Amino acid sequence: MSSFTNKNVLNLLRNLPRLSISNLRNNDGAVKKNKRGRGQHGGDKHGHGNKGSKARQNFMRPGYETGNTPFYMKFPREQYYKDHHVKRQYPPLSLTTLQKMIDLNRLDISKPIDLSVLCNTGLYNINPEDKHFGVNLIDEGADHFKAKINIEVQWASEPTIAAIERNGGVITTSFFDVNSLFILINPKKFFQRGEAIPRRMIPPDDAILYYSSAANRGYLADPEKISWERFILAQKYGYKLPKIEDDPDYDMLVSRKDQRQIFYGLEPGWVVNLKDKVILKPIDPELKAFYKS
Repeated sequence: MSSFTNKNVLNLLRNLPRLSISNLRNNDGAVKKNKRGRGQHGGDKHGHGNKGSKARQNFMRPGYETGNTPFYMKFPREQYYKDHHVKRQYPPLSLTTLQKMIDLNRLDISKPIDLSVLCNTGLYNINPEDKHFGVNLIDEGADHFKAKINIEVQWASEPTIAAIERNGGVITTSFFDVNSLFILINPKKFFQRGEAIPRRMIPPDDAILYYSSAANRGYLADPEKISWERFILAQKYGYKLPKIEDDPDYDMLVSRKDQRQIFYGLEPGWVVNLKDKVILKPIDPELKAFYKS
């Protein structure tokens, strides 16, 4: 009898699955659950009814009209805030603040001014993570602006352009992609990584017209058309347009970046070594063609 029982047990063990973590479990009652059971007399809603917004907070949400069609849904939708979370932002910089930077020697007007120079002053900064795509030079203080500068901004109005060119200066509006903006606002951090300077990307479809317009002094516009627009703007605002060709700072005033260039004097593909204070340039023809394309 015992041998027959042992054979059945062995057969049973052969058919059972192997012992593994997946089929292990605690003994009954070994683990206690710290969980209260349901109320025995229907007191599980605490006076807030069954589900809904009133059951999850002690006040109704704003705009809720107890089941009626809310007021804001009875009228056509306003498109002013459409896609506001993806729109490009340009933090303003007034001409008054710019003149103050120049008077306090925070800016060297003998050299071209771009976003990197403005952020290096410590008086202006942007954050690309907040959809900031550069500086918007506004016309506040245009009547008191007296500096002759070559400045590159990302957005500018017509009175601002007139205030710069009235004093013999030059203004250019140019676009920088997000990666280029992070490099511009903190060049030292980028150079310490030992990476090659990337190419600047072209503007998106909704901004290509702005940066190709000579009236906006876009960096993609035809230089001859820009000269004509300078003359028209001077006639419109009633000032005599200074001749840049006769200016002693002609080389500084006409210096502009290439369409793929991020820094003045540094081309895409170059590697800046801060420790050895050298600049490494690509030699391979394919790399040269890539960074110039």
